[in-house]
Amino acid sequence: MAKLQFLGAAGTVTGSKYLVDTEKVRFLVDCGMFQGAKKLRLMNWSPLPVPASSIGQILVTHAHIDHIGMLPVFVREGFHGPVWSTPSTLELTGISLIDSAHLQEEDARFANKKGFSKHEPALPLYTIPDAERAIQQLRPLPYEKDLDLDGNARVRFHDAGHILGSAMLDAQLDLGSKPIRVLFSGDLGRYNALILPDPTPIDRVDYLVVESTYGDRKHPPEHTFEEVAEIVNETARKGGMLVVPAFALGRTQTLLYVLRDLKARKAIPDLPIYVDSPMAIHVSELFCKYVDDLDSEARAIYKSTHEYPTICPNLHYMRSKEESQKINDLRYPAVIISASGMATGGRILHHLKHRLPDPRNTVLFIGFQSAGTRGQMLKDGAKEIKIHGEPIPVRAQIRSMESFSGHADSDEILRWLQTFKAAPQQTFIVHGEPESSKALEELIRRSLGWKTHIPELLETVSLS
Repeated sequence: MAKLQFLGAAGTVTGSKYLVDTEKVRFLVDCGMFQGAKKLRLMNWSPLPVPASSIGQILVTHAHIDHIGMLPVFVREGFHGPVWSTPSTLELTGISLIDSAHLQEEDARFANKKGFSKHEPALPLYTIPDAERAIQQLRPLPYEKDLDLDGNARVRFHDAGHILGSAMLDAQLDLGSKPIRVLFSGDLGRYNALILPDPTPIDRVDYLVVESTYGDRKHPPEHTFEEVAEIVNETARKGGMLVVPAFALGRTQTLLYVLRDLKARKAIPDLPIYVDSPMAIHVSELFCKYVDDLDSEARAIYKSTHEYPTICPNLHYMRSKEESQKINDLRYPAVIISASGMATGGRILHHLKHRLPDPRNTVLFIGFQSAGTRGQMLKDGAKEIKIHGEPIPVRAQIRSMESFSGHADSDEILRWLQTFKAAPQQTFIVHGEPESSKALEELIRRSLGWKTHIPELLETVSLS
């Protein structure tokens, strides 16, 4: 018998961590940070739910911080084993962890300088040296290649279509007479998405752990190119700046792909585009390196034009702090793309602080906003928002688009589940707010008749 314990992403959409223990092998699937509301963020500072030294291996599905962000903490607390991921996820994880550590160090320094932290002194959760030690333990495992874990489990990655390098983790556990197969969906991508392939179809598993980020909703009809063109042109006519809080990993590159197409068709003016995020710049360069991991349309652009599909005219990478600060002096229409995507930290806060009070400007959200984040508050119509301890009036136009979402909605999750040739013994619904997970559970039961369960945080279940 094996045990599966839900150490995160249970009852909430962040902090993915799942512990598999067969008594012979003990590994963690994902090692994510809690994000969003303060009570969730504080959980990252709590003692680890299991001894880090007790874990033999960690396998990560993709390089978003809510799936990898606690790796430096686990390594610092005694985890010495390998961390496996797809090759592009390995490189993205290295970028993401250094960026995460840098942002935490910067935020702590800024809080100490301005004196708005309740802690004296304010400290980062981990430092750049902590992140560098974790990166040394990363190991590549290509898609569709088997890896034996101490001879008692065999794992394989399938493409999840969520971001570059994202994967489902397919684990076959040796429990004696008959092995059991457990599939962790990771974050599922969308069908017919820009740049990335569709999620890999699956035949059958014994147990399924499936995400439910958008389990309670359907994405609206998509008119991505037309909507972006309308927003860019409207903001330009007003003489304003379009500010896009974009996740550095995925959303930024998809937006650049769209802007490249619109400029090529002269659907928008050739405005300057400023990517103001060191991490987003590094990731964009990796999209060029791993162009073969993109979908057929993106690869066709590269093959026919010898131009990378995420590089557009009049594009400027703002690498240094000084270059970032110069954007504040701009007075002509332009596009500013900066991280973080939920406006929880990083350079985007300085741009929002500078641009939110001006009604000529537009702030466009193109990704999921967790409850309690500044991004969600702005989407909900906040008239004032606090940044670095200072109240900032919100006079800029706030827009949002769901079509950039990298998460499958309820219909797309169901479409993927219908590729299974047989029902799993049990389907565990995770990685969603309570209402999202409950809605997906009801959909699965009603449409497929599968046995489902929504686990609680730290709950342990037996797999036999």
